[in-house]
Amino acid sequence: MIRILKYVTLDILKNRIIIVYTVILALFSWSAFGLEGNASKGLLTVLHIVLLAVPLVAVLFATIYVYNNNEFIELLVSHPVKRSMIWKALFAGLSLSMTVAYLLGVGIPLLVFADAATAGIMITAGVLLSMIFVAIAFLGSMLTRDKAKGVGISILLWLYFTLLFDGLILFLYLQFADYPIEKPTVLLCALSPVDLCRILVLLRLDESAMMGYTGAVFRIFFGDTGGLVLSGLLLGLWILLPFRLSLKKFRKKDL
Repeated sequence: MIRILKYVTLDILKNRIIIVYTVILALFSWSAFGLEGNASKGLLTVLHIVLLAVPLVAVLFATIYVYNNNEFIELLVSHPVKRSMIWKALFAGLSLSMTVAYLLGVGIPLLVFADAATAGIMITAGVLLSMIFVAIAFLGSMLTRDKAKGVGISILLWLYFTLLFDGLILFLYLQFADYPIEKPTVLLCALSPVDLCRILVLLRLDESAMMGYTGAVFRIFFGDTGGLVLSGLLLGLWILLPFRLSLKKFRKKDL
């Protein structure tokens, strides 16, 4: 497993797309802090990119990587190596590579311009988002053999989690505004890892106006400490559940 992990990680880190991704994140982050002249405004600007670009690149790159390396995966399966070890090594390699790119592109500027606690929260949120959408990409690639369909599924999931989910929650709340639906609304927040990461960061930044409707409700119920702990636990589940489902399908897949 270690050899596969090392090969996958080094192979991805040399990939031009990952290098360009790292450079763009770095340019944007340094520019955001430099041009804003205010660390708080710079953090919010960087947060928008983290919530939109990191999930998109992670889910698309991981999906395409799995499809493009089908022959490599088949070669590994032909060797006396457990399928679970191969799948775990691929997931760890992709997650580690995306994490390194994020840390170089966004993590360093955050450590320079933000206080240690805020930088730590934003770095943790970006790393978790990278791993979550790699896990979702693995599950999507197991749902269909067709590469175009797999990429389409990845894009649709990104659109749902980043753009459509908050609007759907707001629509439900407006439709049932006369009923006590605060608790069900809080439970629905757990269905979007992007919203959870937004809450995780903005609870620290104390920017309620930027939290969106779901984030505001979440804060009312859980407060700073409770919200951070619960967000972290739920985000851990968002990594574990898609990956375990993809692993189950990979074990039974006829290659």
